[in-house]
Amino acid sequence: MLLRSAADVGITDCHVHINPLWEMRPEIRSAMGRGGPPPEVERYLREPRAFLEYLDRVGVERAVLVNYVSPEVVGYSEATNPFVLEYCATDPVRLIAVGSVLPTHADPAAEVKRLHAAGLRGIKVHPPHQLFAPNAYVDGTLPGLRGIYATCEQLGLPVIVHTGTSVFPGARNRLAEPMLVEDVAIDFPRLTLVLAHGGRPFWTEQAMFLARRFPRVFLDVSSVPPARIPRYFPELERVAEQVLFGSDWPGPGVRDIGENLRAFRELPYSGRVIEQILTENPERVFPRSKAG
Repeated sequence: MLLRSAADVGITDCHVHINPLWEMRPEIRSAMGRGGPPPEVERYLREPRAFLEYLDRVGVERAVLVNYVSPEVVGYSEATNPFVLEYCATDPVRLIAVGSVLPTHADPAAEVKRLHAAGLRGIKVHPPHQLFAPNAYVDGTLPGLRGIYATCEQLGLPVIVHTGTSVFPGARNRLAEPMLVEDVAIDFPRLTLVLAHGGRPFWTEQAMFLARRFPRVFLDVSSVPPARIPRYFPELERVAEQVLFGSDWPGPGVRDIGENLRAFRELPYSGRVIEQILTENPERVFPRSKAG
């Protein structure tokens, strides 16, 4: 294994998409731009050790692999869960498995428990790609969502909610408004929530408001070009204890984790703030297993 500097040990990329691309619809791959994901991704999907070596080269210790079920929009089936569990079993200290359970599942709470017992470390809710609002349990539309959130709260599993726009065909962006997550934060006060992408580009102020109001609501800045972070989140330092670094690699416009990391480190924040976001906060949301 390649050596990393001591300064790089402990960095977590909290939003990486190592997903079963063979299930992705062709029109979605095209929407990723430049002909789809970088060619090396195909190798990494087959060889987890090669992906770990890539993380070594870019100076990242741990990666949160965000997978989710989206049969209607993206094409991902429930096979995404066993995929990410098997993949992360290669090195469960460095690779953190995140999957999803649709609220229409026959017993969503029991499925969350089963996946957690199998090694899942977080649940992803992607409203614009799964075509439901994150608070759809409030009006009784999707009561299964309540069971998912309650079970995650009980088990200490963080829930990552996509907030902000999606360019994928068929995505319903009205469902991605961060304020829809407020009900969840109120109704499940011990649940850790991560607002993926911080509501960019239209709703970053909403995301900041939720983080300031609720101590268990975190922002991840994935898919935001690092140079734009100070503009999108001008008061980011006020919630520095609730911000997570993420790349969204290999999402649209994100070609390299290392490039994102270098650009993030060059932002005009104190060393203390950078350390919190890169190393300390991820340990709170995704604590190390006993093996780590």
